[in-house]
Amino acid sequence: MSDQNKYNNKLQGHRIGYGVAEASLENGAHVIISSSSESRVQEAVSKLQKTYPSAAKRVEGYAANMGDQASLESNVEQLFQKAGKLNHVVFTAGDSLAMMPLEEATLEKTIQAGMVRYFAPLMVAKQAAKVLDKSPTSSITLTTGSVSEKPIPNWSVIVGFATALQGTTRGLALDLKPIRVNLVSPGAVETSLWDGIPEDKRQEMFKAFGDKMATGKIGQVEDVAEAFLYSMKDKNLTGSMISTNGGGLIM
Repeated sequence: MSDQNKYNNKLQGHRIGYGVAEASLENGAHVIISSSSESRVQEAVSKLQKTYPSAAKRVEGYAANMGDQASLESNVEQLFQKAGKLNHVVFTAGDSLAMMPLEEATLEKTIQAGMVRYFAPLMVAKQAAKVLDKSPTSSITLTTGSVSEKPIPNWSVIVGFATALQGTTRGLALDLKPIRVNLVSPGAVETSLWDGIPEDKRQEMFKAFGDKMATGKIGQVEDVAEAFLYSMKDKNLTGSMISTNGGGLIM
């Protein structure tokens, strides 16, 4: 089996971050992954090493909790101290979506909803700038979602943070230049985030997503991962958003 076929066949059911890590290994990179859970980090590292034994020494990982307001900045700082010098940083972290009617939104709930999805990437960019070469060969790629371009009812809190990342990305591209800063905006993607839903309901939901997309199918991790690779590779790309949504915005 070719390396590319390994990549395509192994990704189903994984999250986007794992897909980007695997695609990066395919392109010869040394990959450092992170998650809030030490066990999840080690599981991912082990899985990548087993899939690519020849690249086993090019994979490592560290845990860092980005959901706690009190420790967020220090946790991110410690993560980059462990990682050392880098060429690219990709932020795909997410937590459970805070879908709530506006009347249920409190200041406390709203701030917590933005910890991983807005405040964490801001702190990551701040700390990443300390370990990246000051060159357009270096990049930071953040992640939002197509809801930032096409709102959904009762998602006002999430839409606010998702859309704010567009402006923040442009601001960071100026503040951190010549380091490049970009944003990827995926639509619905088939990942392990949906695994808690029974199989029949999940497939029904995926079909419903596909019916709302010009491509006729829900996004796949291996396709969306290519947007992150492009963001890292194109030394002329900064302050921009790459939208990978299956045509859902025009349906």
